[in-house]
Amino acid sequence: MSTINQMSELNILLAQDNVHHQLSVPHLVEKILYRNEGTLTEKGAIQATTGTYTGRSPRDKFIVKDDTTTDKVQWGAVNQPIDDGTFVKLYHKVLEYLKDRNELFVFKGFAGADERYRLPLQVLTEFAWHNLFAQQMFIRPESTEVKEHDAEFTVVSAPTFKADPEVDGTNSEAFIMISFKHRIVLIGGTEYAGEIKKSIFSVMNYLLPEKNVLPMHCSANVGKEGDVALFFGLSGTGKTTLSADPQRRLIGDDEHAWSNYGIFNIEGGCYAKCINLSKEKEPQIYDAIHFGSVLENVVLHPSSNQPDFDDTRLTENTRAAYPIEHIDNIVQPSIAGHPNAIIFLTADATGVLPPISKLTKEQAMYHFLSGYTSKLAGTERGITEPQATFSACFGSPFLPLAPSTYAEMLGEKIDQFNTDVYLVNTGWSGGAYGEGQRIKLSYTRAMIHAALEGELSSAETYRDPYFGLKIPAHCPGVPDEVLFPRKTWANTNDYDKNAKALAEQFHKNFQKFTYASEEIKQAGPTYNGS
Repeated sequence: MSTINQMSELNILLAQDNVHHQLSVPHLVEKILYRNEGTLTEKGAIQATTGTYTGRSPRDKFIVKDDTTTDKVQWGAVNQPIDDGTFVKLYHKVLEYLKDRNELFVFKGFAGADERYRLPLQVLTEFAWHNLFAQQMFIRPESTEVKEHDAEFTVVSAPTFKADPEVDGTNSEAFIMISFKHRIVLIGGTEYAGEIKKSIFSVMNYLLPEKNVLPMHCSANVGKEGDVALFFGLSGTGKTTLSADPQRRLIGDDEHAWSNYGIFNIEGGCYAKCINLSKEKEPQIYDAIHFGSVLENVVLHPSSNQPDFDDTRLTENTRAAYPIEHIDNIVQPSIAGHPNAIIFLTADATGVLPPISKLTKEQAMYHFLSGYTSKLAGTERGITEPQATFSACFGSPFLPLAPSTYAEMLGEKIDQFNTDVYLVNTGWSGGAYGEGQRIKLSYTRAMIHAALEGELSSAETYRDPYFGLKIPAHCPGVPDEVLFPRKTWANTNDYDKNAKALAEQFHKNFQKFTYASEEIKQAGPTYNGS
């Protein structure tokens, strides 16, 4: 068979007696324990391990290149093309493989809290714990909605199916393939549950701009006065931690969209990094991990099944997945007005960027397109220590379209709604990674609170000589010297050397954005090698 007749082949599989539909959380937990897929922890959560793949596998991700996508997708290392025939053959092989499994699990739900833009989806999984993960991460339907649910996209997850690269056209045994023509995500060879979540985010990044809605890799919360804040940043920069603020209500921790009506959460749950998690530092996240949650690659104490959040023997990319309702202080439904403030988060491993700076409109566009941060250990396969990276729009691994599409939409909305934008470094100070120290979370929270409360709007500022950023001279709750990174280094010559090197990296990376206006190009680091 060279084509996909989803209404027949997939539906035949879904109608088999061994396929469980919409199991409740307790029922799924029973299945997970019975099938030895995971362990019940002392906190009541399910703990599961993912074997070789403890993070996303970017070089194994593909988008099917066909008449639907040829002229729309920005093809390259991020969006690797695969032809429709190859996809269809592998799809049939996976379905044949799944037919012989003892049990399969289906969850039907939605991506997108705003009913005007939500995507009905279904997730077919080989593992019960992956189905629990999907149920907690996506938006769960009401009982009446299940009867009327008509999935517009299907995720098929078969982690124990190993691809043969020479036969199946993959780069390894693992594959994550998206077909917009057939409305199918095909996942195999990897047990890392995050691939399910992020593949649908990629789908939404493709579909929403067609509706004049901006998809965003950011967390969001709202203050007592209804003021909305967005937190952009790659995994490990603090989106989840900083948006889970007891003084503000959480809208969502990772994926949102901005329409003409305001913002809305794409998901129904949170996927928090939990390395070194403690009740003292992150009480909301810590308390959210109980029955129904999933702990991914978290090591347990053998005698008590108590999670050891400090143990990195499996990976530093330990994760906790839980429904947003496990957080007490949330917005329901996950919808709010237009943002008053945007925070760009970067974990700068060089230790030279200021902890906080207010951006002009042009600087905001420059840093959004640049998307600078340091990839932290474990977030992707092969990353064992921080590595400097530039990820357009703070999420290029999930952007099927050209970055300019998202950047232009963001710029228009910043103008339209007069939104303030700040750059916040949650990385290192006093030296680079290995020498300096990670900026204290308490300081970062104090700076963000000051920004959101308007306390930095009229503050005295200092212009950074290398990056041209306006640094506030004072911030409540933060020692003045912390605000100026050069003052925290024992050897200022080393700081100057690192600052110049990072500025040059910014300029080199930005050369690819030939379409950017001269005003945006000039909004980058003031040091240009001379």
